[in-house]
Amino acid sequence: MAALANLVVSHQATHVGANATAGKKIALAKPLAAKNFVRGSRSVLQVSSAGRTQPVRLARRAPRTLAVLSPEAPTSDAAAEQEGKIKVGINGFGRIGRLVLRAALKRNDIEVVAVNDPFIPPDYMAYMFKYDSVHGRYEGDVIGNEEGLFFNGKKVACFEEKDPANIKWGEAGAEYVVESTGVFTTLDTADAHLKGGAKKVVISAPSKDAPMFVCGVNLEQYEPSMTIVSNASCTTNCLAPLAKVVDEKFGILEGLMTTVHATTATQKTVDGPSKKDWRGGRGASGNIIPSSTGAAKAVGKVLPHLNGKLTGMAFRVPTSDVSVVDLTVRTEKEATYEEIMAALKEASETDLKGYLGYTEDAVVSTDFVGDNHSSIVDSKAGIQLSPNFVKLVSWYDNEWGYSCRVLDLIAHMAAVDSKV
Repeated sequence: MAALANLVVSHQATHVGANATAGKKIALAKPLAAKNFVRGSRSVLQVSSAGRTQPVRLARRAPRTLAVLSPEAPTSDAAAEQEGKIKVGINGFGRIGRLVLRAALKRNDIEVVAVNDPFIPPDYMAYMFKYDSVHGRYEGDVIGNEEGLFFNGKKVACFEEKDPANIKWGEAGAEYVVESTGVFTTLDTADAHLKGGAKKVVISAPSKDAPMFVCGVNLEQYEPSMTIVSNASCTTNCLAPLAKVVDEKFGILEGLMTTVHATTATQKTVDGPSKKDWRGGRGASGNIIPSSTGAAKAVGKVLPHLNGKLTGMAFRVPTSDVSVVDLTVRTEKEATYEEIMAALKEASETDLKGYLGYTEDAVVSTDFVGDNHSSIVDSKAGIQLSPNFVKLVSWYDNEWGYSCRVLDLIAHMAAVDSKV
């Protein structure tokens, strides 16, 4: 019951205040204690002539409501914590959109206040969020109805707009918007979110013209004047920290990257048409599919001195999640494999802690489902041909790890913006 304590009773509820008058029915909008919660009840509160509140039972024909709230007001500390959170909206409730929300619910500094998806009604949103074939069932309470989405009692506004310019982010209180449709990935198209009241947009994909950031690599380059930025791709988030350490310690002359990448939603379950990528139209469940990727070249955008030194390709494989990067580089300085591993391990424990992981265990891909690192170095999988030629292997949960980085980028942006 405690998990549902924050449920609101009415879509346009207002908080009980000093101006409440006798006989006037009101509802509470802020989170309250759960001790008087009755599952499934339908009530509002009525102010008596003595200024006291008491629950009033609604008729069965009343609009569907979610819970009875305790008449106790939230503490000032709780209200302050709520007020200080970064307000976020999500456009596109696909794999990344849903996992960004899951990750946000685990944080104390970020609150998702609105979600937009023109193709998924709220009740289906709740179902898709609750049950996930890869990351498991969400154990909290999820309700979706005509009033919106409710996660552990906290309301999240729902919109179904196809045009981002029509999404009322401002009314919902969303300042930072995660653009996770995969459609509006340029400055011109993502700019539409600003018309709806958003202050900043984070594109959860590579962008041709938006400034690109990778946590742990180039966040210091963010400036408050930037309104639209890209969080790059999941593969770039894995590769860039790895390349950064190797280049700083040993120098990278040139390198080739291959990502063995899990299946994504853009692939076909069985053979189907794919005009731009004929091989990409082949059935995902029964094939290893060579594919292109701009992830390695994108490293040159976040680490400009590596521009032109890295390129790469991908193999799409029939697994549902977790991918792995193979980075083969020629270095300026001679080094043993053990020295390179020592440098990466040190970085994982210091400057890149939380972003770069390190393991010496005999691991496989499923061991990293739900790992929130951008990149996890597998010290036992890499090999070395000569003191200047080495192959490095690093894992990443291309869904969960990346979604966590989206929120880390937003948190960094908000911290910098708050100083202006």
